[in-house]
Amino acid sequence: MKRSPSCGSFEHGLSRRAFMGGLAAGAAFGVPTLGASSLGAAAGALSNDLAKSQKRVLMVYLSGGVSQLESWDPKPGSKTGGPFRAIPTSVPGVHISELLPHTASQMHRLALVRGINTAEDDHGKGSLIMHTGRKEEPGIQYPHLGSVCSKLLGDEAAPLPGYLHITPGAGGGSSPEDAAFLGPRFGPVGISDGKAPLNIDRPGGLTPEADLARQNLRRKVDERFLAARRTARTEAFTQTFDQAKGLMSKKGLFDIVGEPDRLLDSYGRHDFGRHCLLSRRLLEGGATFVKITHTNYDTHHENFDFHIEQLGEFDRSFATLVDDLHLRGLLSTTLIMVISEFGRTPNINHLYGRDHWSKAWSVALGGCGIAPGAVVGKTNGQGTEVVDRQVNGGHLFHTYFQALGLDSKKNFYIDQRPIPMADPKTEPIREILA
Repeated sequence: MKRSPSCGSFEHGLSRRAFMGGLAAGAAFGVPTLGASSLGAAAGALSNDLAKSQKRVLMVYLSGGVSQLESWDPKPGSKTGGPFRAIPTSVPGVHISELLPHTASQMHRLALVRGINTAEDDHGKGSLIMHTGRKEEPGIQYPHLGSVCSKLLGDEAAPLPGYLHITPGAGGGSSPEDAAFLGPRFGPVGISDGKAPLNIDRPGGLTPEADLARQNLRRKVDERFLAARRTARTEAFTQTFDQAKGLMSKKGLFDIVGEPDRLLDSYGRHDFGRHCLLSRRLLEGGATFVKITHTNYDTHHENFDFHIEQLGEFDRSFATLVDDLHLRGLLSTTLIMVISEFGRTPNINHLYGRDHWSKAWSVALGGCGIAPGAVVGKTNGQGTEVVDRQVNGGHLFHTYFQALGLDSKKNFYIDQRPIPMADPKTEPIREILA
């Protein structure tokens, strides 16, 4: 269901009454989790302890700006609260929106930051803050989190690129420039519609021996060229050949057909469910940073109907992914974040929509280095402002790095110029760190 919230009016195929009836049934009988038996014989630990201890990051990006009032910080009964209830979670005393019943059952593995004020209501600028931890500054471009993690956590010998972005369709929304001064080799590699990259197979008429000879010749020519013209960009160009070869060796990760039917059903047989399952396979297969984009949250009209649809698709798939990572022993080494570029206005406009709102909103974190079940920050009864523990994108980035075991106060250096890894005017959110 990929309708655009900025289009004209239309009839929704899924009624609120039918959807909420399904949620009530789920709440009455308990939200299902995968269960160890559903994963089959291959659901055990990774192939070796070294792989199991590798730090990884999973970013779920709800593009457009998910409403905090319909997700992580509901205000039922208030004039801004909208029509949905708040439901209890697996953490006593913590409630989230009734649109997220499956996620509610996983809250003991997650944490919430409810006091975010990024003070930027523009899509592009808000996205930049959430991907770099900084506002736009003249004269410098900061690298995206995926690129930083690719450089600091990745293994140069790993067959998979360090930063993989699973996009909902063709195209991407990422570019090599996202790596900024770290260099294009740490830029994102787009996985369009969750499918294996094109031309990933060796041509049928080319034998492995001939392919090896071709690669060896290419390396010798590259080395001769780089001896006189070595730059970050030329190094990245030559490195892409090895990266492509590594991807070819990992082609099987993109084939989810062999997964158990029960697992496929639990993730959901739709694009986002397929992308979540692929993200788990990529993380398990050695990827350092995987980003999944789920779109259509820019709900300037029909906010409530759109959130029924979008969060209905998100909820079970995401909860299954968290449970699956836990059962495979990966959750403790995988930092999870569910973010947007901002939230939605507490006030409901004349089109039953919510507009852009960066002054008081929320994100969810979990996994590596995060205190399970923690809730930090508080907004007032109408959700119009933060009244306790206000933080911004810089605080979040310090927190991410600390959770991953990195010193967030260290510097990168460009021509001997120190560039702080995270905004030096901010600190980690220590209450949420394990």
